[in-house]
Amino acid sequence: MTDRLASGTGESDGAVALDGFLSRLAARDSSANTVRAYHTAIAQYLSFLDERPADWRSPGRTTVRAYLADLTDRGLSRRSISSRLAALRSFYRYARREGLVESDPWSAALTPRLPRRLPQVLGVREVEGLIDEAATEETQHPLVLRDVAIVETAYAAGLRISELASAQLEDLDLARTELRVLGKGRKERVTLLGAHARRALEEYLREGRPALVARAGGAPDTGALFLNARGAPISVRGLRYRLDRLMRAAGLPSGSSPHTLRHSFASHLLEGGADLRVVQELLGHASLGTTQVYTHVSPARLRSAYRSAHPRSSGTAGSRSP
Repeated sequence: MTDRLASGTGESDGAVALDGFLSRLAARDSSANTVRAYHTAIAQYLSFLDERPADWRSPGRTTVRAYLADLTDRGLSRRSISSRLAALRSFYRYARREGLVESDPWSAALTPRLPRRLPQVLGVREVEGLIDEAATEETQHPLVLRDVAIVETAYAAGLRISELASAQLEDLDLARTELRVLGKGRKERVTLLGAHARRALEEYLREGRPALVARAGGAPDTGALFLNARGAPISVRGLRYRLDRLMRAAGLPSGSSPHTLRHSFASHLLEGGADLRVVQELLGHASLGTTQVYTHVSPARLRSAYRSAHPRSSGTAGSRSP
């Protein structure tokens, strides 16, 4: 390893390592956003080291502390700094595996403590109000059918907006009430659809989607599940615009977003008694810890579990016989 470490110096060597790291990320089917964010974080770090100058392979504690101070001085939030550190640690893990460095200079750096932010959740009646708004929106009939199907599917399956946009007809099985989607990291999972979502999709596929396909001017059907007003696959931006507009029209709380439906899906399942690991699987979370945040927004579930499990939670439990 020593001979390999001695070959190549400074900025150019770091740039080559960065290119290799990004290629590895792409080969692992990391999302374009992840690759872009890691590229930005590491390239800026290497530029900082080049200005000092310092060797990226062993920058030293003083340089590491100086870079942390620089991030803070630039006004980055704790969350942004934490993301930068995660990118650097991932980069150095790659460099160690490739024999480019002997150790990770960021392994001992403390990650800023992030405030716990509870996700915003809608009530069941608010979700129903959103669906009613989609059904009564003053727009063309095929788009009404599409919008109702979008909201019902997003809430029934707890989908991310990118998963909605990329959903394909061939991935939908209405007989089994299932929809196969590609989540983060291009991980495939099967999501479930309730009776209301199934009916909305059936009506959209029977009357709405064919009318939208006809607007494409003879262009071949792409097979996308949800189409825009011109018969082309609806984009993430188009979906976000449509859902944001419906949420405002339905009078939902300020800050509600398309992702709020996903949060509501998880919270309502837990309040209904679903097991946490089942919700984790349905959401496509790699870590159970990510799903556990929803236990903090389900006070009704916690209260119900306490009352049913604690021997002295009611006036009659544990009473003595005369």
